[in-house]
Amino acid sequence: MQKLSIIRFKPKPDCLDEFAANLSAYNETKHQVFHLMKSGDELHAIVIRDANILAQDAADGVKFLDGQRHLLQEFDSVNRHTIPLSGDLIHSTVK
Repeated sequence: MQKLSIIRFKPKPDCLDEFAANLSAYNETKHQVFHLMKSGDELHAIVIRDANILAQDAADGVKFLDGQRHLLQEFDSVNRHTIPLSGDLIHSTVK
């Protein structure tokens, strides 16, 4: 089973390019399928990975993020610097 994750980030206005470059470089070595989308003042990371590595991969991502938090704004006191969503990938079309 594959998992699809969408993680929302809100970089500080003057840090968007730096954070996007750092996040892209980090994911280049980690995932076969990684997309980064800009929507308004937010970035959305879209990742597809095998279910058996999701927990460890998420833990590694938090460690990476610990070094990047100074580039991000908090969404709120509950979500803090990210709003993640993960679930089972039930369909994908690649052309």
